Amino acid sequence: MTCNWEAFATAEPDLAATVEKRFGAFTHHVLATIRKDGAPRTTGLEVRFLNGELWLGMMPNSLKTLDLRRDPRFALQANPGAGTEMAGGDVRIAGRAVEVRDPATVARYTDTVNPPDPDAFHLFRTELTEVVRTFVEDKKYLAVQLWRPGAGVRVTRRT
Repeated sequence: MTCNWEAFATAEPDLAATVEKRFGAFTHHVLATIRKDGAPRTTGLEVRFLNGELWLGMMPNSLKTLDLRRDPRFALQANPGAGTEMAGGDVRIAGRAVEVRDPATVARYTDTVNPPDPDAFHLFRTELTEVVRTFVEDKKYLAVQLWRPGAGVRVTRRT
């Protein structure tokens, strides 16, 4: 089961706001895809939350594009930033990436984002399967918020 960003944000607005803030704190993040041989590949990437979707834009024929065309599963890690504080916690999103080739949708995206070459990039929207936030709560607990479609947020705490 999957859902888009808007459905997640409607179901879990507080967690969604925290996730967007964490991703908004820095420009570059880490995307994990699956290589042709099944091994993981991690690469840097920028993400956008626009029009109810989480978007992944990529350079023409990049290896991550080829990976996602072959196997759409991905994991996305927010840039932790400088130091060890990770204000807002460690945030990860997993799901499936769906390439968007509809000219009108791509044009709306490029009008907002202004990529370096609007005619030479690949655009993917995401279908979420998991959102995870790990953070220190009350200076005492390691707290993990785990959301999956249809299950809501589950919180676990460890000392």
